[in-house]
Amino acid sequence: MAWLLREGDVLATVTIATTGKARRRGLLGRDHFEGALVLRPCRSIHTFFMRFRIDAAFCDRDGIVLRICSLRPWRLSPIVPRSAFVIEAEAGAFERWNLRPGDQLEVKE
Repeated sequence: MAWLLREGDVLATVTIATTGKARRRGLLGRDHFEGALVLRPCRSIHTFFMRFRIDAAFCDRDGIVLRICSLRPWRLSPIVPRSAFVIEAEAGAFERWNLRPGDQLEVKE
């Protein structure tokens, strides 16, 4: 099991999608999702065919959050050129975690 950390504090369990197939599937076909999904590499996302709203954090290769957005189903995110990976979670998770641009995150496997 992998964990999403900020300054040593555990924010959530994570599932890591590194293959093309896993990144394409993402959160599709689910009614909800506990924890977070890490898409690596990734510079933009979509919510086509999604069943619920999500939060997305675009992070650089050092884990610094560059941009955060919340997307309803059937939307496209902006392209974030410096993004190395994206963290997706159910909408409201980032507010509970108090996640902000500039935070440094770590995915610990």
